[in-house]
Amino acid sequence: MTGRPTMKTVPFLLCLVCLIQPGSTAETPTPKPKPVYQYHTEGIAISIPTADEAKVAAFGTASIQAAVRYLDEGAICWVRERSCINCHTTGPYLAERPALTKYFGSPKEEVRDDFVDSIPRPSPADDSEKAKKRVGASTSVWCALGLAEWDKHVTGSLSEPTDRALREMMTRQSAAGSFVSTGEVEIPHITTDFELTLQAARAITTAPGWLDKADPELRKGIDRMKIFLRDAPPRNDYERVLRLQLASLIPELVPQTERAHALALLTGKQHSDGGWSLRDLSAVDNWRTPMSERVLDLIKSLPDAAAPESDPYMTALAIVLMRENGIPANDERIRRGIEWLKREQRVSGRWWMHSLYRGNYQYITYIATTQALKALALCGELESGESGVQR
Repeated sequence: MTGRPTMKTVPFLLCLVCLIQPGSTAETPTPKPKPVYQYHTEGIAISIPTADEAKVAAFGTASIQAAVRYLDEGAICWVRERSCINCHTTGPYLAERPALTKYFGSPKEEVRDDFVDSIPRPSPADDSEKAKKRVGASTSVWCALGLAEWDKHVTGSLSEPTDRALREMMTRQSAAGSFVSTGEVEIPHITTDFELTLQAARAITTAPGWLDKADPELRKGIDRMKIFLRDAPPRNDYERVLRLQLASLIPELVPQTERAHALALLTGKQHSDGGWSLRDLSAVDNWRTPMSERVLDLIKSLPDAAAPESDPYMTALAIVLMRENGIPANDERIRRGIEWLKREQRVSGRWWMHSLYRGNYQYITYIATTQALKALALCGELESGESGVQR
């Protein structure tokens, strides 16, 4: 590819450019200027999401197309200007956008090409837990998952790069069977080992035919992963409801009684307006250990800290979890959630949400938008018609 800087010498680092403040030195830190754009490259300029952006007058074809354009252009900007796989833009883009191919056409091949170029190098000879944390499992998981989703929904067959990415991902597995999440990124993507390992499980079960060709050594790692996912004590209610996603991926790991408990927990968290709030699913300081004071202070200082309002990410995820576990789209809980999403879309096509990590670029808005479109698709809201997109 041309027209963008290359950073492939450090593909396994979790987007250090997001964390380094330009112009800073260890001796005299320089305040980072307030960003002007959320995403920006030649020909594309996407503003920072804000709470006061107007909501759509009517949800429908035009607003849905605006949401897809936002996702496509945001991912392209990241590839050209940052060129790293991360949990808040290209990771969720390629994890969710391929499944929407039948509605909007294929995702951007430039993003897929970047993933192929970014398949992390093999792990170092040091196989210690410290080494596995150092090389960064998160990039490997997002890379493998995105390529697996592309193969499933775009080409329909397993590709060599996807097979290679999955095999590389398995080398990042800890002795306990988990994939270790490091650093504070966008809550909840990805703050705990359980969720990162769950996405690794999604990758291996999504890639067409990959499990069938797994050799004995790979199967040992897969078995360790299953044991970890089955037995890991939940950190918070968010991990408890994520058992529903695990049930949809590997049903034998989640007994029916546990599914029923998770569904009841999720149902009990629905707000009177039809939405859900991510912050209802965990104590402020329990998304990961430890959490920085900066992040804790940000969450505690939000205007609705005492009684969190509904947000698009958790509302959409709740709908997705119910649909993937056989709850019909006309279920009252789902219908109320869908109506909330329709009311809350902004004129830019995005679903606004305040980041619980930094609150500068508001990348959780991007993640929430990918999840909202997934929820709408699973409920038939993107089919051709007055509220859908013409194929």
